[in-house]
Amino acid sequence: MNLFTVSSSPHIKTRDTTSKIMLDVIIALIPAGLVSIWLHGVGVLWIVLLAVVSAVLTEYVVQKFMKKPVTISDLSAVVTGLLLAYNLPPGTPWWMVMVGSVIAIALVKQVFGGIGHNFMNPALAARAILLASWPAHMTRWIQPGTDAVTSATPLALANLADATGSATSGATVVMDLPSFQDVFMGNIPGTIGEVSSAALLLGAAYLLLRGVINWRIPITYMAATYVCTMIFGGVGFYDAFYQLFLGGLILGAFFMATDYSSSPVTPLGQVIMGFGCGILTAVIRIYGGYPEGVTYSILLMNVATPLIDKYTQPKIYGEVRKDD
Repeated sequence: MNLFTVSSSPHIKTRDTTSKIMLDVIIALIPAGLVSIWLHGVGVLWIVLLAVVSAVLTEYVVQKFMKKPVTISDLSAVVTGLLLAYNLPPGTPWWMVMVGSVIAIALVKQVFGGIGHNFMNPALAARAILLASWPAHMTRWIQPGTDAVTSATPLALANLADATGSATSGATVVMDLPSFQDVFMGNIPGTIGEVSSAALLLGAAYLLLRGVINWRIPITYMAATYVCTMIFGGVGFYDAFYQLFLGGLILGAFFMATDYSSSPVTPLGQVIMGFGCGILTAVIRIYGGYPEGVTYSILLMNVATPLIDKYTQPKIYGEVRKDD
């Protein structure tokens, strides 16, 4: 006679732990950080270290104050600090870095219960608040290899070229856009972590191979952005492809829209999340007053995640529908 032990769900066990998953994310983010240090100098390293240390200390202090178990060993605060730093310009003042870390950990993460309970990505929420509070500091871009401050990123120039070209009824508009090689390798102004598409894609491939993330959100996100950029922006195949590598699209699609706590859990829900982010990103980039739409598109879809999960849950076997 066979005996079975009956217990409550979940019944699927894995050797993966939060700390192992977060360590994989940290490893995947290292190439982009190294490229940024190479391009912008050692000052980038200090911003990254300050963001990480501030995030970890904030989590420790808040959990001690709230008399909760200290969980800084799970490395989630380290990942939040890294992602926040990667969303900041290379010349961000030290005090803004610390304020951003406190906002991300204390207000967005711990107030709602800590890891697994935050309803939006902490790093992106902190970036949005910093951008609204100190827009001058958050939009000061530095050209790699120099100390010169540029007034626009390639994405802003590309959008300006599209707008100017359409407004001049077919007149030829010459904009000083960087080559695709410079864009792909990172020789462009931008935030610390978004400049090198090659380094980000290398890290994304690592996460996909390790099974930390799946393809649904990032691929549908980029595909929707590509199609909507052509439709709404009236640009060609190449121009839309070129813009996929500008701004924080790759960083957002692979490293932040896939956040476990703030993204849908169902396969269909993840596809909806990706398409929603892509449509919103294209709309904000083309019609909005700010050329980058990744931050706000992901945050808006984070808010919609509970509703997406509610209507994409698979039917339970044997479930009886209740009559209204």
